[in-house]
Amino acid sequence: MGFTLHKNLPVSLVRGYRQKWHQKLFLGVFTTTSLIGQGYYAQSSPAQKLPNTDYCHVPRTEVNTKNTLRLAAQKGDKNSQTQYNEIVKKHVNYVQQCRQKSWLKNQAIWVRLYPCDTRPGNLEEIFDHMVDKGYNQVYVATFYGKALLPRSSNTTAWNSVLTQRGTEKTDLLADAIQKGHDRGLKVYAWMYSLNFGPEYGVTPEGQSAVAINGRGETTLFAGEEGFQKSADGDGSSVLFVDPYSDKARDDYDRLVREVVRRRPDGVLFDYIRFPRGQGPQSIASQVKDLWIYGDESRQTLAALAQNSKGTDLIDRFLNKGTITVNDLKEVDKLYPNEVSPLWQGRTPLESEATMSYEEKFPWIEWDLWQLTLAHASQGVVNFLQKAAEPVAQQRLKSGAVFFPEANQPVGRRGYDSRLQPWDRFSTSEWHPMAYATCNQSSCIVDQLRRVLSVAPPSAEVIPALAGTWSKPLEGRPSLEDQMDGIRRNLPQIHSISHFAFSWQEPELDYYRSSCQLK
Repeated sequence: MGFTLHKNLPVSLVRGYRQKWHQKLFLGVFTTTSLIGQGYYAQSSPAQKLPNTDYCHVPRTEVNTKNTLRLAAQKGDKNSQTQYNEIVKKHVNYVQQCRQKSWLKNQAIWVRLYPCDTRPGNLEEIFDHMVDKGYNQVYVATFYGKALLPRSSNTTAWNSVLTQRGTEKTDLLADAIQKGHDRGLKVYAWMYSLNFGPEYGVTPEGQSAVAINGRGETTLFAGEEGFQKSADGDGSSVLFVDPYSDKARDDYDRLVREVVRRRPDGVLFDYIRFPRGQGPQSIASQVKDLWIYGDESRQTLAALAQNSKGTDLIDRFLNKGTITVNDLKEVDKLYPNEVSPLWQGRTPLESEATMSYEEKFPWIEWDLWQLTLAHASQGVVNFLQKAAEPVAQQRLKSGAVFFPEANQPVGRRGYDSRLQPWDRFSTSEWHPMAYATCNQSSCIVDQLRRVLSVAPPSAEVIPALAGTWSKPLEGRPSLEDQMDGIRRNLPQIHSISHFAFSWQEPELDYYRSSCQLK
């Protein structure tokens, strides 16, 4: 997604709630036992205006009853367990019936699970709370440089999220899918894609698959805008791979196949793009800005040449970052039997053979720039297409997560450095991150209008909104106001997701991510 991903929290929330957390620990308000086990989670939620048929929130009295029964059931009370199971089913039916009557048929939320969520009762309470707020879908972070797979059977290229003693065989993803289904939630696996995480590049094999720009940089050192040092000092970093790398594609294919074996309801592919550079580097305006200098990317690009002049000029363009009039003269001398340089997609000007070098130079240089841009973008499209194959084979939903503005030109020859050609994505769901900040919903609606204007009939558009219930946050109106703007202006949208669970419960998220399993 588009925010600092440590705890999935904006920096301002992390700092504020971390300070508040430590104050409460110091004052003795909290003990070291699980807050979830004490029922803190449900009790800490702010008061809601209920019943709320617009958003399908479960009435507060029902929420409190369910929480009390769950805690008693965890202590072994069989009668409470029976009553708890009954009220869970009751709330499933309530939300389902409410959604059928509502304009908003699906309301999803993004969540990251942590090792402490393996404790008995934790998943139940987390998913109960989602149902309480009217959610009927959840997007579980399954791969973000680490895989949410059991360590004992993890044969992928990445380490498991769970590394603690006693969790070797714990399948937290499978458990989450089951607990979610028990509560009427469709559970999607949310996966990073071209961002493989820094651990992937520690081996020579992994390094060979890493994306490289024309300055010899990898994204680990060039960085990405929005990834900042985390609140507890461990840092957040990225490592994007070359989408043309066979090793990267094969490793990712193996990971996706392991995920779909758990039968989620769908898979969402995030980071289907290149990184957004910082400052001036957020615009790609020359070939050396592009992440196409890996061996396999260069080989694929060279194969697009259709004659020797084309091959030579592509190579010079990559190596020098441009070409000159002298390059055209030298290529003509080397290959006198060829009239014009050719590569896939290039149609020379009718008069090119008779034009002076000075006259045809800007046309050829422009064609080379367009070729390399298209090559970079095509790699992203191809990677997603292959990644989604195992999902389609299992007849599951696949979705692409993208920034609506990440495929736009900037100025005369610049381009958004993310080069995210989402208008060519072929997944069954499109998840545009409508994160515009103008303190009202109008700019969010404008982002979505652009997406809808090019969306094919085969793709359902499901906007991802950032924010919290009942109050604005960092330039965005409340979730209610954002959704109301969409309802009034874009009646063809019937599904929405909210980023993120951690934003709605930041204090709890900090505890869950920081606690230690014993």
